[in-house]
Formats: sequence, C-alpha cells, structure tokens
Amino acid sequence: MALIIIIVIIVILVLAIAGIYNGLVRARMMTKEAWSQIDVQLKRRNDLIPNLLETVKGYARFEQGTLEKVTEMRSKIASGSAGPAETMQASDQLSGALKTVFAVSEAYPDLKANTNYQQLMLELSATEDKIAVTRQLYNSATANYNMKLQTFPTNIFAGMFNFQASEFLQTPEAEKVVPNVKFDENGL
Repeated sequence: MALIIIIVIIVILVLAIAGIYNGLVRARMMTKEAWSQIDVQLKRRNDLIPNLLETVKGYARFEQGTLEKVTEMRSKIASGSAGPAETMQASDQLSGALKTVFAVSEAYPDLKANTNYQQLMLELSATEDKIAVTRQLYNSATANYNMKLQTFPTNIFAGMFNFQASEFLQTPEAEKVVPNVKFDENGL
C-alpha cells in the first residue's frame, strides 16, 4: 500500500512539473509567434518601400540622401540578423526616414495626386498601424511569459530548465514627446 502511495505522489509530481514546463514552453512560443507577426509586417513594409521610392524618385530627384537612408534602413531590417530590440530600433529609424519622404512629397502636388503613390501611401499607413498593434501583442505575450518566469513555483523550474526572460519593445523617445499645440487669436 505504501508503495502505491509513493508511486501516486511521484506521478503527481511528474505531471505537475510537466504542466509547469509545458506552460513555460507555450508562453515562450506565444512570444515568438507575436514577434513573427511583427516580422511579417516589417517584411510587408519593406516590400512596399521600393515601389514608393521609385515613384518618389521620378518627382524628387534632388532628395537622393533621404532615399538612400530609407534604402539603408530597409536593408538593415531585411537582413533579419538582429534581435527584436535591434530590429525595432532600425524599424523606428526607417519610420523616421519615411516621414522625411512623406514631407518631401508635400512639395510635389503631382506626386501627391499620383494614383500609385496614393495607393502605396494607404498600404504603408495600414502596415504601420499593423506594426503598432503587433508590437502591443508582442509586449503582452512578453509580459505573460516573463510573469510566469517570476512567479512561484514556476520560477524554480524556469531556472532549472534555463528559460530566459524576453525583452519588451520600447517606444522610441521621439514618440514619447507630447507635441506643443498653440492656436492664434483666430483659433488656427
């Protein structure tokens, strides 16, 4: 009878450890899956950029430096050799360079009226929105995973099985600055 009780206790412990381990694996995979969603959106944006640049080049030949910076940042992201934090930093730099391209387009009414340019801008804008949403999903998955790593008794087994915390994606400092809005006496 004592042998059966010992076997039952061992089986329960093994099942509990397996459950904790599998929970950690699931949480880690959710973080990786959330990152892959960001990666898909970054690739989509990178695929749109050459068409946008070709459209802009026809109108803004003298803005070569801006176009080269966009191309350089795009290549850095496309290489896929960096981790999530580094990739998102390059992505943020690319977003800043694209804002310059958009600003340049303001000086060219014919470009702004171009159907290809308008379509590319719509797709790029939608992709930027998707990147923002997938960043939030990634950070949520990361929070869930990291919480599992830090709570008892999971933290004991996380250390034993060498699970590592995942890094959150940070908002670029430029986006944290609150714009200063002032109206003149006419309300404009």
